[in-house]
Amino acid sequence: MSSTDKARAASIIEIMAAGRADAPAIAAPDRAPLSHGGLREQIAHTASELNALGIGRGDRVAIVLPNGPEMAASFIALAATVATAPLNPAYRADELDFYLSDIDPKAILVGEDDDGPAVDVAKRLGIGVLRLHFAPDQPAGSFSIKGDAVGAPAAPGHAGAEHIALLLHTSGTTSRPKLVPLSQANLAASARHIGATLGLGPDDVCLNIMPLFHIHGLIAAVLSSLAAGGSVVCTPGFNALRFFQWLGDARPSWYTAVPTMHQAILSRAARNPEIVAAAKLRFIRSSSASLPAQVMAELESTFGCPVIESYGMTEAAHQMTSNQLPPGQRKPGSVGAAAGPEVAIMSPDGLLMQTGHGGEIVIRGPNVTAGYEKNPEANASAFAHGWFHTGDQGVLDEDGYLRVTGRLKEIINRGGEKISPLEVDDVLMDHPAVAQVVTFAMPHPKLGEDVAAAVVLREGLVVTEIEIRDFCSERLADFKVPRRVLILEEIPKGATGKLQRIGLAAKLGLA
Repeated sequence: MSSTDKARAASIIEIMAAGRADAPAIAAPDRAPLSHGGLREQIAHTASELNALGIGRGDRVAIVLPNGPEMAASFIALAATVATAPLNPAYRADELDFYLSDIDPKAILVGEDDDGPAVDVAKRLGIGVLRLHFAPDQPAGSFSIKGDAVGAPAAPGHAGAEHIALLLHTSGTTSRPKLVPLSQANLAASARHIGATLGLGPDDVCLNIMPLFHIHGLIAAVLSSLAAGGSVVCTPGFNALRFFQWLGDARPSWYTAVPTMHQAILSRAARNPEIVAAAKLRFIRSSSASLPAQVMAELESTFGCPVIESYGMTEAAHQMTSNQLPPGQRKPGSVGAAAGPEVAIMSPDGLLMQTGHGGEIVIRGPNVTAGYEKNPEANASAFAHGWFHTGDQGVLDEDGYLRVTGRLKEIINRGGEKISPLEVDDVLMDHPAVAQVVTFAMPHPKLGEDVAAAVVLREGLVVTEIEIRDFCSERLADFKVPRRVLILEEIPKGATGKLQRIGLAAKLGLA
């Protein structure tokens, strides 16, 4: 970390000082908002409650709560003091057993009446159980914590910039999930980067539809909004049927989502013309997966505002690159220029590549984790040559804008021919009947792998597999044309709404 970055390093408690005391901070549908002053009081009160229960700086608390204002507020309030580990409340007992064992928290925070597997697993592992209490008639995000003491606090008071604030696991699609510790300084830096990129300020209102056990929702929607003195409206989670009601009621200035959510919103936009016309969105943000250029154009046409595509990952506390707000450049198909950390392209032997030459995307900066926990082998490969290796392939253009060409592990190897699934996706999205697509590798007895694609058609349109393959044959080299095209009602997605290529062949019966 440079001397400048050290001087700017901050903790959550420090960046939460920006909001005007009487300005709204956390809101929710049909609830009175919690002000920035009220949130700061909530943070102080939570620290006292945790200390009284035997939990302090250096301790870990897993949070298993549904999306909503209490989840957002508890993340902020707890992370100001302890290391938080938000977990998907839909996890089954065996999944919770793995994650809780790996995190080794001192306690787990669940809802007041939660009697699900999280409580059973925590008790079996000897982890303290704390319960969050709130009243619907109180401001959104107000809560108290009850439970039995779990010992003397390791250190009372709020955490400093060097302390761990957030623990999240990588997706683990091809291997054991890796535990990513992110410091207070990492989160503060990322919130600053996102706020600067989007020009966030006190008048901005974010409508959060992202899950709050994921880095995208936690940092891009919640922390960045609050650090800028703005507010975040916390919904129960993404619901395309309710989105337009929330949009009309909350009057947000922006929202952020993954591409599949944007596509679902577009599919219902024509049924809500008055709400769309009345929307006052300053911009729409997209991240966590590649946004098809066709979807970007349709979003901009529908809502009459710029769509800002960004590139993020857990190890970078979310944002790494981003397109710019007008009058800056927005390049469809690009994830933008460096927007916080340094970004470069590296060859397999550790040399930095020149403009226009492809290679692995590498980053370094104040928002990047210091390393995976309890995983020296992963750290040795991921932090080689003085940079963090993202595992993604890409190329930088003459303006420093990054185009992600594929995930190294997702590249299809068809008898030695390397195929980027994103390239095939881009072609398929040009078909007038295709609404959604994901290209993936399927096993082949002689070639090792071959190309397959799953598509969802636009409502009311019909097309055959042969017609789609013929369309591709006119636009792609023969070895890149999908040998199988599955036309589905819905493509299986991960917990955060992202389409997942790895493992899709097995899920769809092709392996």
